[in-house]
Amino acid sequence: MYTLTGIIIHGKGNGRKVGMPTANLQYQEEDKLPEHGVYGVMAWIDGKRYAGVTNVGTRPSVDNDPKTTVETYIPGLDMDLYGKKVMIEFYLFLRGIQKFDSLEEVKNQVAQDVRRTRDYFHKMFPGGFANEEETKETS
Repeated sequence: MYTLTGIIIHGKGNGRKVGMPTANLQYQEEDKLPEHGVYGVMAWIDGKRYAGVTNVGTRPSVDNDPKTTVETYIPGLDMDLYGKKVMIEFYLFLRGIQKFDSLEEVKNQVAQDVRRTRDYFHKMFPGGFANEEETKETS
């Protein structure tokens, strides 16, 4: 399993506009990132485990910026994460980076990604995780 630890920083706020805010991880240039793509992850914040979906790579549906970002959507988590330390555990490669025609299409795909992630973790962590009920609501 691959892990990555860093501090949550401000992004561009595009995810929030469509109801799926992301936690943008500030990573160090020397950090070895996983292959670009979308992953089912567990994010550890303040000692609690949350299921989420992380995009590692560019965001062709949002902008043409060639910078690699690490952004995690954690369904149901509604708290100020800026400046908090997070550890992301990468469990499941879901898909490669795709370009969508709109943020609404991105939102629909992410909902499918969340369903797959939830199903995977439900089997792996029968004791649950902090946002288990919230991930059910997104499916």
